[in-house]
Amino acid sequence: MDTMLSSPATVQAPPVQRSRGYWASVWLRLRRDPVAIGAAIAVLLLIALAVFGPWLAPADPYQASMLKRLKPIGTEGHLLGTDELGRDMLSRLIVGARLSLFIGITPVLCAFVIGSAIGIAAGYAGGAVNSVIMRTVDVFYAFPSVLLAIALSGALGAGVLNSLISLTIVFIPQIARIAETVTTQVRGRDYVEAARATGAGPFLIVREHVLGNVLGPIFVYSTSLIAVSMILASGLSFLGMGVKPPEPEWGLMLNTLRTAIYVQPWIAALPGLMIFITSISFNLLSDGLRAAMDNKG
Repeated sequence: MDTMLSSPATVQAPPVQRSRGYWASVWLRLRRDPVAIGAAIAVLLLIALAVFGPWLAPADPYQASMLKRLKPIGTEGHLLGTDELGRDMLSRLIVGARLSLFIGITPVLCAFVIGSAIGIAAGYAGGAVNSVIMRTVDVFYAFPSVLLAIALSGALGAGVLNSLISLTIVFIPQIARIAETVTTQVRGRDYVEAARATGAGPFLIVREHVLGNVLGPIFVYSTSLIAVSMILASGLSFLGMGVKPPEPEWGLMLNTLRTAIYVQPWIAALPGLMIFITSISFNLLSDGLRAAMDNKG
């Protein structure tokens, strides 16, 4: 009896299970979405074309030949035919991915940085500061994106740089509005109030407690703007306000091939098909990210 009392039974604690982090859960839910995964693969392939396009192109995308102009799809040596100047369409589509994606993604990235800073500052400050900033943003937000992009490009002039500036200005108000909304919601949370009660300054609170909770929704919304940016950039090139010939860019290729639509309609539609595939891929990827991040299960 004394032996039993002096040697208590050993109790084994259950194994500790590590909880899955938020971003790990997002990634797990995203992997279970076949549409989002398919869109991500398509985006990665397009990025690979943009990076390695000059080495993957089977011919010189700038070499013209009036004897080979508007050859049909399947022509020997020209898998996707030739354009109105006899240049290889496959090569121009591949090489054009770099410039098309560049002028489609860069304005969104720039607007993401600038618009997020403006929206977070306005949302955290509140009061009169918020009113002044957001009323100024609303002036630009009130104009339709297409009209504002055309007006800015027309004022600045044609060219890649001016197109980037115009599209960046178009997207800053939209991202700033989202950033201000989510920051206003986070500003009143208990952990922010607790940090403020401890004497932490605004910069420290924003850096440690606000950014991590608002950048996710802002980023997801920004990815949905890439498809819009691709279409607007291509539209500016189509109207002669963007990329200048002879650069291979899908919107500009649509413009130069519009006269060939009755002769070789399939060739004339190829740049538009690339724009459609790129836009729908970014849209589906954005929807998948939003669903994965909003899932509370």
